[in-house]
Amino acid sequence: MDCGSGETKQTTDWLNKMQVVIIAGGLATRLGSITKDTPKSMIDVLGKPFIEYQIDLLKKGGVDDIVLCVGYLGGKIEERIGNGQKVGVKITYSCEEKLLGTAGAIKKAGKYLNDVFFTLYGDSYVFVNFADVESYFRAKGKLSLMTVYKNHNQYDKSNTAIEAGLVKLYSKQQKTQDMVYIDYGVNLFNKKILDMIPKDEPYALEQLFPRLIEKQTMLSYEVTQRFYEIGSVQGLNEFREYARSLN
Repeated sequence: MDCGSGETKQTTDWLNKMQVVIIAGGLATRLGSITKDTPKSMIDVLGKPFIEYQIDLLKKGGVDDIVLCVGYLGGKIEERIGNGQKVGVKITYSCEEKLLGTAGAIKKAGKYLNDVFFTLYGDSYVFVNFADVESYFRAKGKLSLMTVYKNHNQYDKSNTAIEAGLVKLYSKQQKTQDMVYIDYGVNLFNKKILDMIPKDEPYALEQLFPRLIEKQTMLSYEVTQRFYEIGSVQGLNEFREYARSLN
């Protein structure tokens, strides 16, 4: 699996800054031939790769410390983006030699992570006030937070129910009447959650979420602006239309 030249070191200068982990190691099978020779994050959108849109958005949100969890064709991402110096952010690479799933990738990146860190899927474009979310999270003293959007099955199937500021239920299979929200694509974690993830084994955030919910330690944070995603052909076309408005 092409992961690039290797992992970069984290320096103490960055430890007090907001940190986002972009999970970008998947195979993107839903996109068929579009991602045969290109990682999903490098899909061209109006002349530049999708990941550059993500980085621009994070910079505007005050995030300048990014950990990229890469795997499939990850070397192409590193070749294009490098260490982030040219665009004013710090980028650290954590490479999966085998597919570890969304949570497993975070576990592998553990040595690069701050005590509190955000996660963002590599195919998501979201509108979040990161500073406000982190401030809320730190004030509540829980282990995790899920941003949610009242979706009503509009942009994808709703999969989340919330109650009293906590995520009450998350499932892509089980459906209940109060499951009107969807996970928005941004999560916030205390690094202690790494102890709940097996090492060097495939493990998904979808497996971790129910355990955190059962312990009543997953906060919910509602956002009101729709998300975009490029994980499907329809989603990619919708984001391309949105991207035209940025020029």
